[in-house]
Amino acid sequence: MKFHLLRNTFIALALAALSATGMAQDYPSRPIKLIVPFPSGGATDIVSRVVAQQLGTELGQTIIVDNKAGAAGVIGAEAAARAAPDGYTLVLTTSSTHTIGPLLNPKIPYSATKDFTPIIYLAASPQVVVVPLSSPAKTMQELIDYTRKNPGKLNFGSAGIGGIPHLSTERYLAMTGLQMTHVPYKGTALAMPDLMAGRLDMMFDSISAALPHIKDGKVRALAVTSPKPTSAAPDIPLLSQTVPGYESLTWFGVFGPAGLPAPIVSKLNTALNKTLTNSTLLEQLSKLGFDAGGGSPTDFANKLRDETAMWKKVIEDGKITLE
Repeated sequence: MKFHLLRNTFIALALAALSATGMAQDYPSRPIKLIVPFPSGGATDIVSRVVAQQLGTELGQTIIVDNKAGAAGVIGAEAAARAAPDGYTLVLTTSSTHTIGPLLNPKIPYSATKDFTPIIYLAASPQVVVVPLSSPAKTMQELIDYTRKNPGKLNFGSAGIGGIPHLSTERYLAMTGLQMTHVPYKGTALAMPDLMAGRLDMMFDSISAALPHIKDGKVRALAVTSPKPTSAAPDIPLLSQTVPGYESLTWFGVFGPAGLPAPIVSKLNTALNKTLTNSTLLEQLSKLGFDAGGGSPTDFANKLRDETAMWKKVIEDGKITLE
């Protein structure tokens, strides 16, 4: 009896494996929908359309970009999580829906870890630390020294509570033991005039948003938050050179629903890695201040795990809430 049970189990597993392999060989046999959980015209949408075109070429199939905006990306991400795990619905999204968002909003109707299959870490962009031209700090170390001599007297701007600029700054303050006052705005574009005027002492901002002001000589850049120099501004020093171990990135990634068969994940990952060698995509990423990523699904899953743990500590230690 046990022999027959084991034999039947083995046959079932073998048939399942053959079925998955056959599915991957035939995949894709029809157009693939790529959900973008943000409005058209934004950075995620711009990148998704270049990715869709190049990925379609690699797979020999049409990739349809489907903008499902709303609730800071939650609506589109949830739609992807609830889709059939057959490889015909994917989502291109960011850290806001898969690391920071779930930590700040426990009511999000999906699990970022259980309801998705990571496919590839597509690209990442750092923040840049900027100060007004009137600041006495010419380097990151000078800013740290100046802040330490004036505990609680200096302030920093952000794009709002819980956003990447805010959390990046809180992590920096925690790692250096410094004290500054947070002044939240509805976007760093609204904070930038106050920084230029010297009403703010410092701000972490996306490299794409801050770079025009840096190049025009309206603010001073002290450091970037990436682990290596960014292609958008390779001459700006790394913050990790002054604060060892510091890193903060905004990323793009591609996911499928949970349960996506491994052969399909592998096929998509291989094709997406090839798209990251395309000059058109690389140029578009560079214009937006992003550097190409790549790697395996496991690499992506590990990055998600590590980043989630990092932001969880920042949020808990800083007692940061959206309420």
